[in-house]
Amino acid sequence: MSWLLGYSKTTYTSHSSPTPLETKSGSKTTLPEIAKSSIPPCRLNPFLFNGHLQTMYTAVKDPGPPIYYKRQIFDSNHSVYPGTFAVDFVVSKEEGEASASRMKEDKDDTELPERTTNFTAKEWQGISSDDDKPMLIALHGLTGGSHEVYLRETLYPLLASSTQPWAACVVNGRGCALSKITTPQLFNSRATWDLRQVVTTLHDLFPNRPLYAIGFSLGANILTNYCGEQGASCTLKAAVSCSNPWNLEVCNTTLQSTYLGLHIYSRTMGKNLMGLFKRHRDQILQNPGIDETALLASKYLHEFDRHVQCPTWGYPTEGAYYRDSQSVDAVLAIRIPFLGINAEDDPISNKAGLPYQEVLQNPNTLLVTTDWGGHLGSFQLGGGRWFATAAASFLQKMHAEVDFEATKGVDGGKDVNMGGLEGKKYPIFDPNHRRLILPDA
Repeated sequence: MSWLLGYSKTTYTSHSSPTPLETKSGSKTTLPEIAKSSIPPCRLNPFLFNGHLQTMYTAVKDPGPPIYYKRQIFDSNHSVYPGTFAVDFVVSKEEGEASASRMKEDKDDTELPERTTNFTAKEWQGISSDDDKPMLIALHGLTGGSHEVYLRETLYPLLASSTQPWAACVVNGRGCALSKITTPQLFNSRATWDLRQVVTTLHDLFPNRPLYAIGFSLGANILTNYCGEQGASCTLKAAVSCSNPWNLEVCNTTLQSTYLGLHIYSRTMGKNLMGLFKRHRDQILQNPGIDETALLASKYLHEFDRHVQCPTWGYPTEGAYYRDSQSVDAVLAIRIPFLGINAEDDPISNKAGLPYQEVLQNPNTLLVTTDWGGHLGSFQLGGGRWFATAAASFLQKMHAEVDFEATKGVDGGKDVNMGGLEGKKYPIFDPNHRRLILPDA
């Protein structure tokens, strides 16, 4: 009955010997120690006393904190998946409002989310900086964008910090957040290539800025895959995953097994995806493998994936797509401090798919779970989401205390077999092995 007082149990799962991290004061700490000292106790709204209520409450309109963005359209440099995608950079209120006035004067009627304007060519050419402020890269959930309240609630305390204000940008999935697509492909849950290009670009534009990343739901799955694929070459200082549906096949099977899962959650996500299809119909139907009649008869998430994602990306079934793009195995290959935050009663990112055993094998990772909170919910009495506060507090602590340069070369604890043949003996497990074969870029 602890929920009557809003108490939610928080559990920390980690390797028995976490990788030591050097602090700026010269002492040593670990990822679990930083998390436990920065993440507040989980106290939620007792009127939203289970995962379904917490999840459904995300549909209630909430203005959230005001954040202003300027959008830059990137031309993809991937040889197989060309096209464009939108990245929204946080700017000040004054700059955002001035840009909105300029667009109005220029009669620029580009359709954009609220408080979002476009960079001019001149502005983008002058965006680079030698400052060393920390910068956060965010990836939103399915069909979302930079406008999402849960994302803005996470960014805001970092942007408004009185001790160290952060910079931030949001990598929008292709076709999301009112962006246009110029090829038949939307996003998918394995699409790490746009994030990879953004990270490289940010290092070029801001060579002194330490980069961090956070992903939400589908964006968390993409971020986890990216960190695993990069392995020891990952240049992010740390990353956070929120409400990640780590094991996509398990999560989708579970969704289809219950009335609420199928007819509420899967149907809602399917409806949102159909909205993207209708918006980008002409581009998507350039793929001759898509049967529009079958697609228009679809109601659920897995049906959309079957009729759009499979023929778009080359998967024979939606199950093959889920197995190939899920991030649960990628956890084993991560070589940077990596925090996962999930609620065990999340009806979408099901507890059965959480990577408890994988995290126990990797000293660079930590999984923080609450027994209550739903999917991207964790609403507190009086407003705000607990996971947003937890993620922001953790990132602030990491940046303030860890000396990442000094940490390089520190013994990482028990090695994890992350694949590759050099110096290894058979049998070899490669957590990044994919069935869909692509060139590097």
